[in-house]
Amino acid sequence: MNDFDFAGKTVLVTGSSMGIGEAFARELDARGAKLVLVARSKDKLEALASGLQSAQVIAEDLAKPDAARRVLDEVTRRGLELDVLINNAGFGVHGPFMDVPLESQRGQIELNIGALVELTHAFLPMLERRRGGIIHVASVAGYQPTPYFAVYGATKAFVLSFSEALWAEYKDRGVRVVCVSPGATDTQFFARAGDAASAGVRRVPPEGVVRLGLEAFQKNRSSVVHGFANRVGTSLVPLFPRAFVAKMFARLTAPKPPALPAPAR
Repeated sequence: MNDFDFAGKTVLVTGSSMGIGEAFARELDARGAKLVLVARSKDKLEALASGLQSAQVIAEDLAKPDAARRVLDEVTRRGLELDVLINNAGFGVHGPFMDVPLESQRGQIELNIGALVELTHAFLPMLERRRGGIIHVASVAGYQPTPYFAVYGATKAFVLSFSEALWAEYKDRGVRVVCVSPGATDTQFFARAGDAASAGVRRVPPEGVVRLGLEAFQKNRSSVVHGFANRVGTSLVPLFPRAFVAKMFARLTAPKPPALPAPAR
């Protein structure tokens, strides 16, 4: 089960209008996959699809109720059978818990967890028939408590645990499930989360994250972390008391005070 050729396969990518999702679309297009692109912005999706060999567009806000069912119905109406589902759509908001509006906190849960679970549930029977699988995009924030990113980190911890559990359930049924966890990535994510969310870490291009995720899928891995430093860091976290880890990350991720203006001369 270690060989999987994406050429000719039908792959649905959520959050594909920008960032890691767009990088997935371009890399899979180069490998000969047939794409179904899902995101809120129809204009951005159509602009991306116009430059790809074989791509269809479904404009849908996945955070809305029953969005997964509408996507499934549209895929079925078009006579498509998915081989691979890539649940990439998600967002985070950085800041003290009570400073972030509850609407934004709930939005993270509804998109990062709710939509991901519902899409997985909707398409898993089809993916099993096709002996395909699922790629979930999580984050290194899911490997430990992440103060000032508390809800986002918790949603990604859910994605990691959920993915690894499904991998164990379905690996003997011909379905691959892999969770890929990037660190700070050079995407529009930080336009919404805030620049301070990267904690000063250098951001890497999304293409490397995509290639690692596809390789892990082909090798039938359960989860993979992008970046050597991130892999070392996430492997060391379980060696320390969780309270110590939480306090350490609170120092790393605390919002920085605004810079003072330069004194007048």
